[in-house]
Amino acid sequence: MILRIKIYPVENTVENHLTDMLHRGLRELGEDPDTHPCEQYLAYIDLLGHWNKAYNLTAIHSREEMLTFHILDSLAVLPCIQGLCCLDVGTGAGLPGFPLALARPAVRWTLLDSNRKKIRFLNHAVMQLHPPDVEIVHSRIEDYRPPHRFDTIIARAWTSLRKFHDHAAVLLNKNGRLVAMKGRRPERELAELEKHKINFEIREINVPLVNITRLVVVMGV
Repeated sequence: MILRIKIYPVENTVENHLTDMLHRGLRELGEDPDTHPCEQYLAYIDLLGHWNKAYNLTAIHSREEMLTFHILDSLAVLPCIQGLCCLDVGTGAGLPGFPLALARPAVRWTLLDSNRKKIRFLNHAVMQLHPPDVEIVHSRIEDYRPPHRFDTIIARAWTSLRKFHDHAAVLLNKNGRLVAMKGRRPERELAELEKHKINFEIREINVPLVNITRLVVVMGV
């Protein structure tokens, strides 16, 4: 009797594992994986991992953790995004703006950062992955003078809530919103908003596949 053993390439096995993780995470977010550009999410992770070796773009190195803490963490705030013109301030390696732009191709996204290396990576990612409507801007927000205003401006662990509001609120459309992604509840920062009578609401969002709750502070003007 001849025993036939089928060998699966390690690379394909890893890809299937990541795809399964991504699909499971999207379903936990209430999203249909079939409506998402899953191959582009994984390609973004590949680019990030490759460039990270020389550019130090993120402290996370494994693709599984990048999928969870970068892709799914970014997509978890989809319900907080409103309008068709959005800005990601201090985007770094494109988080959360790049995954959000891939997820919602009808929305125009501007990704803003003052770090040249990270902007270089983002320009390369745009050329490779062709997100529908993404502009990469190298600037500090204090110096940024866009030709239009935004419906949503988001920042992921960028700065204090008060500083975010002071610099970004002037760039909002009427009835626009600021969305700040935080880890732990920033009591002092929230007290500062209350002191200056800045309207805000707090949302708790569960990040899929890990036992982590993301705190999101949504501010008006």
